[in-house]
Parts: sequence; C-alpha cells; structure tokens
Amino acid sequence: MTIDLKGRVAVVTGASRGIGYFTALELAKAGAHVVACARTVGGLEELDDAIKAAGGSATLVPFDLADMAAIDKLGGAINERWGKLDILVANAGVLGTISPIGHVEAKVFDKVMNINVNATWRLIRSLEPLLIKSDAGRALILSSSAAHKCKPFWGPYSASKAAVEALARTWAGETQRLPLRILSVDPGATRTAMRAQAMPGEDPETVPHPSEVAAKLLPLVGPEQTETGKLYIVREDRIVDYRMPE
Repeated sequence: MTIDLKGRVAVVTGASRGIGYFTALELAKAGAHVVACARTVGGLEELDDAIKAAGGSATLVPFDLADMAAIDKLGGAINERWGKLDILVANAGVLGTISPIGHVEAKVFDKVMNINVNATWRLIRSLEPLLIKSDAGRALILSSSAAHKCKPFWGPYSASKAAVEALARTWAGETQRLPLRILSVDPGATRTAMRAQAMPGEDPETVPHPSEVAAKLLPLVGPEQTETGKLYIVREDRIVDYRMPE
C-alpha cells in the first residue's frame, strides 16, 4: 500500500534516534515535510541528511521537551509558516529507573511524568488547533505494553504510559465529530537505546529494528486511516478498542 503524504506537515518528537528517527524518515519519503524535534542536534542533522538523500524535506527544531514554553512556541511557529498541521507523532519519552516504587527518587519520578505525560499534554494543547485545520489530521501517541502489564519495578514508566493512553482516549472522544483521528501505539520490543537501558542483558539482534516499526506506523497517519480513540499494537498489526482485555 502506497501512502501519499505530499503537501502534508508532520511533527515528530524524539526524532534524533530510534523509532522517532525512522518514523520521521518514512514520513519524509512519503512526501510529508517533517518538523523534527529532539534535544540532540547531531542526531537531527543526521536525520536531515538522510531525508535530503531520500528526496524529502525537514525543519529541525532542537529543544528539550521539559521546556514547556518551547512547546507552546512550536505551535505558534507552525501556524505562522504553514497555518495547519496534518500529523503529530508524540514519540519522545524517558524510562526513568527500574526500581521498587518506594525507592524511586522524587526527581526521577518527576522527570518521567514531566517528559512522558506533561509534555504530551502540552503538545496536544499547542498543536490541536493546527491539527483541526487539516482536512485529515492524524495523531499518534506512543505508549507501551507497560501501561497494561504494570510489571513490578516499572512503576513510574507504567504509570506514565497509562496516563498518556488516557489522554489520547479522552482527546479522541472530544474530537470524534471532527476529521482529526487519534491513536495510541504500542510498538512492542524494539532495538532502541531505551530498550537497552531496560534490558541490559538482551541480545539486541533478537528484537525488531526501529525502521521495521516505523514502516508499520506510516499507514496510521494517512487520510485513509479512520479509527480513533483506540490502541494499535505493532507486533500484532491490529487496532483494538480500549475496552478489550489485553
């Protein structure tokens, strides 16, 4: 299936590496102009080179998602230049520490919630008016199976991903009569730096490369995708209603 995103503008957070990097590249290959956001300038520049080599275009926006004022300014800048936004891929996130809940440092817990939850809400608030201006606005909120499994020692991360799924579902309900479609995405085990941090003894070759995951996300942001308020599970290639048991 060929996805044509020519003339569309897409924001991708955490675009300097991993799933964000390869999703941004796939979007650009499909014709979208990518607004690539991340802290790491070097990674963004490498992405820009890859996008140009593929015949695409990008705007690099280096900033830390902990900077809430910068997220607010992002919406204003996009509005001034394009007057709309067609695609949001809220991918950036942090793991925190794998630790008993009572042993998690307050600053670690606060950082996980700030980057994973508060920044996602701030992105929604800043970019929703622009997504509504699109004839087929699409938003993907990256989640994790941790939101449902709630494994011991994964408390902050699990709680943060459950929270962003709740935000996505609520947002979808509020906008269901509009052309805007919103999905949460569980990418499954992926060969990323975060996965290596969480599973230090794992052979990375045993899990999918982020480029494989990115290729499966692309159809979810096309105009033909009509589901909203649901969860897409990459490894099973299916969209499920939140009410279904996992």
